[in-house]
Amino acid sequence: MIAFSGNPLDRAAEKRAEPAWLATRLAERETRIVPVWRGQILAEGEPPHARFLAPADVEGLAGPDAACVFLGMDGARAHFALEVSATENPNDAWKATFGELRAAAAILPAADLAILGQAKAMIDWHHRHGFCARCGAKTNLADAGYKRVCAACNAEHFPRTDPVVIMLALQGDECLLGRGPSWPPGRYSALAGYMEPGETIEEAVRRELFEEAGVVAGAVRYVASQPWPFPSQLMIGCFAQAQSRALRIDEHELADARWVSREDARAMLRGEVDGLRAPPEFAIAHQLIKRWVDN
Repeated sequence: MIAFSGNPLDRAAEKRAEPAWLATRLAERETRIVPVWRGQILAEGEPPHARFLAPADVEGLAGPDAACVFLGMDGARAHFALEVSATENPNDAWKATFGELRAAAAILPAADLAILGQAKAMIDWHHRHGFCARCGAKTNLADAGYKRVCAACNAEHFPRTDPVVIMLALQGDECLLGRGPSWPPGRYSALAGYMEPGETIEEAVRRELFEEAGVVAGAVRYVASQPWPFPSQLMIGCFAQAQSRALRIDEHELADARWVSREDARAMLRGEVDGLRAPPEFAIAHQLIKRWVDN
């Protein structure tokens, strides 16, 4: 299971345009609320798990323009995400601690992580899109949080997901790993970059490898994808066959890049190589390296 995937909720998209049904669900004691405070999520316990609240627990804690998004149904129980950023000290209200989702990704259960990722991405989108990109007027939440409508020109705006290709270039029995300029010492990962308009996935993979490392790639094979709520990417994982080993590093994008043997990559995943740290296990880059090493 790739982190942030496998969301157990039925999104019940057909109910998003039914205000009465949504209001009824939001008032039910069984309903669960995912609070999002200034981009952070609520977790507790040992082992840690997500803290989902009852509607009564959040009364009066959301601001007048706070986003409330219907996430879906778990059987007969509805789940909503609610922005509570207007509250100054939410930890005092629930005797639990808000924290960064990225830091919690390595320890939370997979189902919790997928729901929290959906909640964080949706609330973040509302936070960033309060005004119309066409005319600048205020927008209002609609369709249970899956649309915003401009109050002036009636333009409709929908949640965005930005596609990112992340690829492991392969040459013989070696893979190409790189380091970002601001990364922790020794951290190496697969190369990645945003797709551009008019590109296929394969074209984006080849372009990014050439731009960042000067590597010309041929065949590209899709492996897996990962929702990445930081703030709202879809990471598209691929293997790419490099046609040469020569490197020409773009120093604005990479601090370093190197070819790593399968044996060293396997040891890196186990934390056994000095100066070579693997990406965290919850990142798809880790899974790409692991799949290549295991196969």
